[in-house]
Amino acid sequence: MNSPAYFAFILFVPVIALATGGCHRVPDLTEQQAEGKHLYQIRCAHCHEENDLGLKKIPPDLHRVFAASALPSGAPATDAEVQRVVMAGKGMMPSFAGRFTDLQMAALLSYLHTSLR
Repeated sequence: MNSPAYFAFILFVPVIALATGGCHRVPDLTEQQAEGKHLYQIRCAHCHEENDLGLKKIPPDLHRVFAASALPSGAPATDAEVQRVVMAGKGMMPSFAGRFTDLQMAALLSYLHTSLR
């Protein structure tokens, strides 16, 4: 059992474990977060990620939007403030009032708290 192949196997197995996630597995999204991800992809990503609408001013990146204490606008990074901006609109961002139910808005906020994973 002390062959070179055996030692190579012993050294290689931990490398595979680390490369495939090992101890740093990202938890699955909850059902609410998954719904929020879907809403983000169909209603937000066009501007905030892909800019496939050809906007001249690129909207802020929403990855890790809740990681800082303030939003890109300087307003506090709170659920209430993000919801206010989404529903009322701001600058070039249109209002989404009437386009999100309370449950959908909660799902979107829940997903934004995952840093968009």
